[in-house]
Amino acid sequence: MGKNIVQKILEPHIVEGKWEPGKEIGIKIDQTLTQDATGTMAYLQFEAMGVPRVKTELSVSYVDHNTIQIGFENADDHKYLQTVAAKYGIIFSRAGNGICHQVHLERFAKPGKTLLGSDSHTPTAGGVGMIAIGAGGLDVAVAMAGGPFYLTCPRVIRINLHGKLPPWVSAKDVILKVLEIFTTKGNVGYVFEYGGDGIKTLSVPDRATITNMGAECGVTTSVFPSDEVTKAFLEAQDRVQDWVEILPDPDATYERIVDINLDELVPLVAYPHSPGNIKTVRELEGLPVDQVCIGSCTNSSYKDLMTVARILKNQKVHPNVSFVLAPGSRQVLLNIARDSGLSDLLAAGTRLAESACGFCIGNSQAPATAAVSVRTSNRNFEGRSGTKDAQVYLTSPETAAAAVITGRLTDPRDLEKMGIPYPHIEMPKRFYIDDSMFIMPAERPEEVKIYRGPNIGEPPTNTPLPETIEGVVTIKVGDKITTDHIIPAGDKMKYRSNVPKYSEFVFAPLDPKFYERAKQIQASGKHNIIVAGVSYGQGSSREHAALCPMYLGVRAVIAKSLERIHTDNLINFGIVPLTFKDESDYDRIEQGDELEIPNIRKALETGGAIVVRNKTKGTEFEVAYNLSERQKAAILAGGTLALMGKR
Repeated sequence: MGKNIVQKILEPHIVEGKWEPGKEIGIKIDQTLTQDATGTMAYLQFEAMGVPRVKTELSVSYVDHNTIQIGFENADDHKYLQTVAAKYGIIFSRAGNGICHQVHLERFAKPGKTLLGSDSHTPTAGGVGMIAIGAGGLDVAVAMAGGPFYLTCPRVIRINLHGKLPPWVSAKDVILKVLEIFTTKGNVGYVFEYGGDGIKTLSVPDRATITNMGAECGVTTSVFPSDEVTKAFLEAQDRVQDWVEILPDPDATYERIVDINLDELVPLVAYPHSPGNIKTVRELEGLPVDQVCIGSCTNSSYKDLMTVARILKNQKVHPNVSFVLAPGSRQVLLNIARDSGLSDLLAAGTRLAESACGFCIGNSQAPATAAVSVRTSNRNFEGRSGTKDAQVYLTSPETAAAAVITGRLTDPRDLEKMGIPYPHIEMPKRFYIDDSMFIMPAERPEEVKIYRGPNIGEPPTNTPLPETIEGVVTIKVGDKITTDHIIPAGDKMKYRSNVPKYSEFVFAPLDPKFYERAKQIQASGKHNIIVAGVSYGQGSSREHAALCPMYLGVRAVIAKSLERIHTDNLINFGIVPLTFKDESDYDRIEQGDELEIPNIRKALETGGAIVVRNKTKGTEFEVAYNLSERQKAAILAGGTLALMGKR
């Protein structure tokens, strides 16, 4: 039986288990990446392991999130990251060099290799035929220390792309179509593998846009073949030696096959407040737009920004629109400048932002009150932009550029009527490359002293799982609760290396009194318990959405369903992820109810049933758990760090 691309790459990397979809496997990780918002804690955890040098083929530490330096915290953390990188054999990408996913795609991603990143959009590198997976920082720290990364052996869905995209329709519209088909829930344990005759018409940046935003579907990752298009991109990056051809066997098998005709796609938009809310731009056209933000790791490549530059050539930003553009990397900025794209953008009235995550993570360019913001980024969760009542619409660069000119949501195909021709942008045969903002590891690491500012604290650890959880429902939340809801980003991210301080903001977007209530319950000697609906923990990989609740004494989450990365993070910090066997039991629980989960240690050790007693209501119900023996051991020990210390 033939093999698909996912199996061809993953199978040789398996160090524990075997290729058996649905079963847990441990894989060798070739490369890791971190960014500064998640990396600080990841490296503190790595240091705690006592390993003198990273054991991967390549590890890179990027500074791209907390670049708005108000106060000492971010600058101190960056200094910590730079010294840790120098000492432990990690390449350091300085602030201003660009967004981790864009830069890694350009300079380090390799077909056939595995990449683990402490950011949920790490699958961007799947655009070059790499198995690239987002995870919590602790999982990345373990991989840097030479340990395997554990995941469910994936079931593979083949998405065939046929034909060619028409003018004014782009790769962003492809992934929005995929989101329309698959939605943002119910895809845990799957990988998207792209094929079909249409992929040869898509550049590597096009492919990376598609694999990047596959994360919003909840799949483990997404991957394209490594073919002649991949080779041309690596040649342009002066890295042709990294290319290998990786194609599926003709008789490869898949869990499911979906066909999408590129010729039939039209400009699409994800409307508030989910990337899965898809309509055509035509359905919403005419909506007045207050702000346009172009950039993010999804749409900030040379091709994206040169397309926008050509559309805006000889045009002006509409007077009612605030328009900001952030190149994905310093390389992109240098190349659009050399090809006159930057001058066209500036002449149109563009506000140029740093090559960083910026507006996408809500730490800059917050919209006005109740404003409509059109963005090329990947998430439009409520409040993520920094303004709670802002209405964020996700579109392609072409559609965003049309809004810049017209001041309203406009189908970009209508720009032809205004005398603006569609710009056909060719990928450069050779990019101008300047790697001077990478700092290589120290040649004499023993002489490096690690800098630790006052914001840096030790990684908190949990205690072993008790025999019985005696707790209170500290909060009951609904469906599609994201990690942004659980622990906000934006201006609060500077506290990520200071868990006691950051914990003050747990669930703040939903319930500002959660922290106070959780501390009171914790002080009473009881455990905190979270009750949730469908798809709990979707969105960012931020492990603080588990780490901070653990610090506040959360011992269990009971949900209708949970997302992959967040489930792994809960386990890593000793919180039991449970699901309702009968979802109607969710409706019979209220915030403040006292719950008892008796004999939970024994149940996990023996594989027995877990029953939850609602002492307030005088009822009980059974919950389910899907844990490997390794995951059970981690929870019993109080988390992965505790388990490693025990061993």
